[in-house]
Amino acid sequence: MLDPLCTAENFEFVSVEFLSDRGGAIVRICIDKPGGVNIDDCAHMNRQIGDLMDVHFDEMGAYRLEVSSPGPNRILSKSADYDRFSGNRIKLEVRVPIQGRRKFTGLLQGISDDVVTILVDQEAVKIPYEQIGKARLAGSHGES
Repeated sequence: MLDPLCTAENFEFVSVEFLSDRGGAIVRICIDKPGGVNIDDCAHMNRQIGDLMDVHFDEMGAYRLEVSSPGPNRILSKSADYDRFSGNRIKLEVRVPIQGRRKFTGLLQGISDDVVTILVDQEAVKIPYEQIGKARLAGSHGES
């Protein structure tokens, strides 16, 4: 539901996260666009998404909507992200151990035939896309 709205407003829908809070739910939505997202973009999309949620999720009860940029540790949520951010450091976790490990940090090489390649300690590690549990950009110093 959010993807068509974001596309119509010239944004990319990146992710949504639902959290519980004492005062109700928190709905966090990350959007992006070429050149980055600014505070005015977030305020505009907060109004648009809030209106859409009020119409479609009236039974949800009290919630707080937060719209933001994905930031330097952006989640990689689509297979196309693995080509788009090729050359960047990433951290990822796999569902089933590969080479005896579940967590990898390295330089993203891209995706081909649904296999992501990441350079870890000068060794190319091939990871089937469907085995990736979560992945994000690692920032300039490798923080997550």
